[in-house]
Amino acid sequence: MSIHQDAIKEMQEGNYEKAIELFMKAVEENPEEPTGYINIGNIFASLGDAEQAEPFFQKALTLDESAGTAFYGLANLYYNQERFEEAAKLYEKAIQTGLDSADAYFMLGKSMEQAGNDRLALPYLQRAVELNPDDQEIALSYGILLAKLELFKEAKPVFESILAVAPDHADSHYNLGVLYAVSTEDKASALSHLEQAFTVEPDHTQARYLFDMIKLGEQGE
Repeated sequence: MSIHQDAIKEMQEGNYEKAIELFMKAVEENPEEPTGYINIGNIFASLGDAEQAEPFFQKALTLDESAGTAFYGLANLYYNQERFEEAAKLYEKAIQTGLDSADAYFMLGKSMEQAGNDRLALPYLQRAVELNPDDQEIALSYGILLAKLELFKEAKPVFESILAVAPDHADSHYNLGVLYAVSTEDKASALSHLEQAFTVEPDHTQARYLFDMIKLGEQGE
């Protein structure tokens, strides 16, 4: 087994210090190979040490300007630091260099959304859903953004598709309840989904609050 394989094994087993030691040894033996630097950066990033992780991703990119996973790792650091515009540019570069994954499109979309560019974010979240239609987190984010842009007709089936496979998905019930409340006269459906949200998740205060507001409104009519 190679040093690189040994390091990956240690990393998978949670022995991060040993993994870093082995990756460092691999880098010393083959300093022009970017993979070792990327792996070290990923370990430091997973440990929440952005300061240590960043130079390893940058070093990998000086060795290979098309290292998509290095762009992606660096973008994640910036996203977690709320440097959303910088993160978006790096996610875009990761995709351009061949990292054609749902996660890359999802994070690019979320970065744009966090930077206030909702309409620009939408096609990237849509692409993420297309690449991984079974990921409920991606689908939920896509549905929420559609609703935020008042594209209620398009958002409704997204939430319904999540509930079709996960009937107790509290956030989908909540967002579907909100959708019914703000875009239709169907208060019964709004109340039903909101009630299901806080029944499944008793701490879902937003669902309970909106449910109570609709009920109060009905009593005042």
